[in-house]
Amino acid sequence: MFGLFKKKSEKEKLQEQYEKLLKEAHSLSTTNRKMSDQKVFDANEVLKKLEKYD
Repeated sequence: MFGLFKKKSEKEKLQEQYEKLLKEAHSLSTTNRKMSDQKVFDANEVLKKLEKYD
């Protein structure tokens, strides 16, 4: 209840963005390989930003 209004940290936001991009890449992999590859590339860029927080 107390964490209801807690704002997400930058690391948590990047983690969610990374997971979202990977899910999109997976769903696109069967229909549009080029877009899937682009999503994976974007996800890797987000991962590089995430590694700076560790």
